[in-house]
Amino acid sequence: MLVSGGPGTGKSILGKQFLYNGLTKCEGGVFVALEEHPVSVRRSFEHFGWDVRKYEREGKFAIIDAFTGGIGSAAQRERYVVKNIDDVKELSENIRAAIKDTNATRIVVDSVSTLYLTKPAMARSIAMQLKRVISGLGFTAIFVSQVSVGERGFGGPGVEHAVDDIIRLDLDEVEGVMYRSIIVWKMRDTKISMVRHPMDITDNGIVVKWDKYLKMTNWSVSIQPLPQKDVDEMKKAVEEAEKEVEVKVEEEE
Repeated sequence: MLVSGGPGTGKSILGKQFLYNGLTKCEGGVFVALEEHPVSVRRSFEHFGWDVRKYEREGKFAIIDAFTGGIGSAAQRERYVVKNIDDVKELSENIRAAIKDTNATRIVVDSVSTLYLTKPAMARSIAMQLKRVISGLGFTAIFVSQVSVGERGFGGPGVEHAVDDIIRLDLDEVEGVMYRSIIVWKMRDTKISMVRHPMDITDNGIVVKWDKYLKMTNWSVSIQPLPQKDVDEMKKAVEEAEKEVEVKVEEEE
C-alpha cells in the first residue's frame, strides 16, 4: 500500500498508528526509518501515547535504521542498520531479518521516496523490488511517499503502478482555513469509497470521519453526510477485514 501526501498531511503518523494498532492485536511490526533518527521515531510514537519500547523489549517490534548509516553512538546501539541506502539488497536483507525476529505481519517504510530521490526514473523499479521482498513473505506493508506542496500525484514516476493500493492524504487551504482529508485512490479487488473524507490529527492519532465527505470548490468547502447505505457498506467491509486479520494471527500462533 502506498500512502502519499505532501508535508504535514499525516503520512508518518498514519504509518505509525497502523503499526501500533497491530501490536495491540498481537501482530509484530517493523518500521524502516529512512528520514528520521531511530531515537526520534520512538519519541514520535510516545507523543501519541504509543509505547513501542515495551514491544521492542518483548521482541515484537523493530526499527530498521536506514537514516544514520551507522554513524554516532546512538546509531551504534541499533540492532538493524542499513549503511548504504542506495543498496536495496542490504535494505531487503535487514527487512527479512527484522521480520523473522519479530514475526512481523505489518511493515512501514518511511519514506520510500528517499530511495529514489536522486534517481526518480528508478521509482517504480525500487518500489517493485521492495514489494517482491515483502509480498513474498506474505505481509502487509505501507510505503510512505512524499509529494510537493499542492501536488496531487503520488511521488515518483510510475510508482503508483507498482502497488496494489493507494491512499492519499491532503492538506488544503481555502479562504485562509486549512482542511485535512483522506481519499482511497485504489484498492485492488475491493470496492472503494469514491469521496474525500475529512480527517483530524488528535492527541491519540488520526481520526477519519468515514460517515462524511468533503465537498470542495476553489472558494468554498463544506462537510456533507454520506448516505446511510454507503456508511453501512463501509462498516461491513471494516468488520470483515478485522475478522480476516484475527484469523491470520490465530493461525500463526
